[in-house]
Amino acid sequence: MYITEKRITSSLVTWEMNAIISLCHFCELHGPKILFCTQPFRPQEPRNLYGDDLETNIAHRLKSVSVAPNPSADAHSTPIFSTGSKDQCEGCKSVQTGYVSTDEDAQVSYVSTQQPYNPEVFARIRQACIRSLSSEVCPGREGPIFFGDKQCGHVLSYTFYIPDNQARGMHRWYSILIVMMDKIYLLNSWPFLVPHLRIVIENLQKKASKVFDQEEAKCPQRPLRLGAVVDPNNFIKQRGGNKPARSLQELTGDKSVFRMLHVAFLWILKACGNRITETLLEAPPTEDTIIDMEKQEETEEGFIKLFTRKADDFDSPHEQKKSEMRPMEDKELDHTICETEVEDPLTPVVKNLRHLRKILGSSNFLSLAHHVVVGNQVIVSGQQRPLVKSILETLKSFLPKGCCRVIPYSNKYEESWKCNFLGLSPEVQLSQHVTSSELFVHIEILPKLNILPLKEVETQLNSWSGPESDASDPDFDGDTRLDDFQFKMSSTVTLPPRVPTVLTRMLMALQNKNLSSEVVNAVFTCLKEEWMNKVKVLFKFTKAGGNRNEEETKKLLQIVGAREEDKQLLKFWITGLSMQYRQHILSTSSHSYKS
Repeated sequence: MYITEKRITSSLVTWEMNAIISLCHFCELHGPKILFCTQPFRPQEPRNLYGDDLETNIAHRLKSVSVAPNPSADAHSTPIFSTGSKDQCEGCKSVQTGYVSTDEDAQVSYVSTQQPYNPEVFARIRQACIRSLSSEVCPGREGPIFFGDKQCGHVLSYTFYIPDNQARGMHRWYSILIVMMDKIYLLNSWPFLVPHLRIVIENLQKKASKVFDQEEAKCPQRPLRLGAVVDPNNFIKQRGGNKPARSLQELTGDKSVFRMLHVAFLWILKACGNRITETLLEAPPTEDTIIDMEKQEETEEGFIKLFTRKADDFDSPHEQKKSEMRPMEDKELDHTICETEVEDPLTPVVKNLRHLRKILGSSNFLSLAHHVVVGNQVIVSGQQRPLVKSILETLKSFLPKGCCRVIPYSNKYEESWKCNFLGLSPEVQLSQHVTSSELFVHIEILPKLNILPLKEVETQLNSWSGPESDASDPDFDGDTRLDDFQFKMSSTVTLPPRVPTVLTRMLMALQNKNLSSEVVNAVFTCLKEEWMNKVKVLFKFTKAGGNRNEEETKKLLQIVGAREEDKQLLKFWITGLSMQYRQHILSTSSHSYKS
């Protein structure tokens, strides 16, 4: 970003007028006046003009304007910018030339001038200036206040005083305005804008206070004014040699004060724009979206507040245990990771579900997916941490985010109520208690060369082609490094003979070679949201309707299109419901019982 001084005309047009920041002051001779304003501009160029050509054209326009001003533009601006002595004094002037800072990445120029060149924009800023320095003031006359309407725009005004020993009351009145047409955007930006405006104001007041103290030490004004006798004969001459108006540069003792304000204002505009972005919502937020919002919340100071909740938010010990089974961030759970180990960037990883299916084979993959969707714990052990984590990350695609509780790599076993996806070091041995009581499936990643004699390895490498080749699939880029590993899967759990309906449809999408990975991901999202809606119905049915017998539950499953093999999946996916939805259902059900 660079700063140049050029004369600005209407060769630049505003880009959606996101916001304009203006510095205003109350002149003792002319009343409220606009001193300085900064606004974003985008060059008026053809849409197919990009890159260096666009930047060159902007510079050429600004240069040509400074050499040969546009007569029509000057004529158009004449009624707005009158430089006569009757309309402006020393205190009403800021800069004769404008400051231009260009953001080359965003193709936006931030232009600072004394007043806006657009007549409509000038009228809005002028009206906001008058209101901010007359009627629209906060208690104490210093501080932020909000006012405005749809026609004239919405304004955040921060009024403040600058000390001046030659002014009436020993100070002069200023305000910084931020004018926007978007009321909601401006109000949501209040926690960001007000503290940063306060920093700019305190900087100006600090500089002005030094000048004020120096002038007071040389010639104190207060005793002279208190001792002066005012009568009709000397009323006009009572000011003596004091100036009725002084520039901000003189008050602060800083000749570059407006350059500093330009940099500060453009930073506020750009930072505020980057802080809040608009997102087009095609539908109400999904459960996954709500879960993401619940897991973290940004405070006004910019810190991230992790999502927490009490165990007594539910109405039964069973629900209390489920409340502990909520998803947490990997950093929060991964307290047993060996941080001293460095991951090898050359270690192969699993890229997606199709890749994992080719590695494990269709039969093992189906069994593993069945374990995942019904909530059985998936344990992946191996020396290669990136590979272990990639398998767990890939398997999360089968579940809603609220059902995923992941410990990516640990040096000790963690029980299934803490996590349903667990990565283990190969040195960890599962105890007899775990193997006999826990519902889990265990995948061991073993190097082939470490489990076979050398002669058998040579024979196998010459005769065996390995699993289905990935070289023909563009998603895998012909990566054959996983051929050096053996994936051993074991489980003590006997799965039902029929898989859940949603898993069948997911596997059909995976097997369809005409669907790209992006399309498969979209299909998975739709299927998960569809079945989460069924889960919501079941949760409301059981919580809001009191005790339900098996026959009533079976009839409900038929209505929502679920079968007997889907019951275990639905019960597990209830744990993936957002806290917001749970509290809503439980609160409404409690009110219905009372009534």
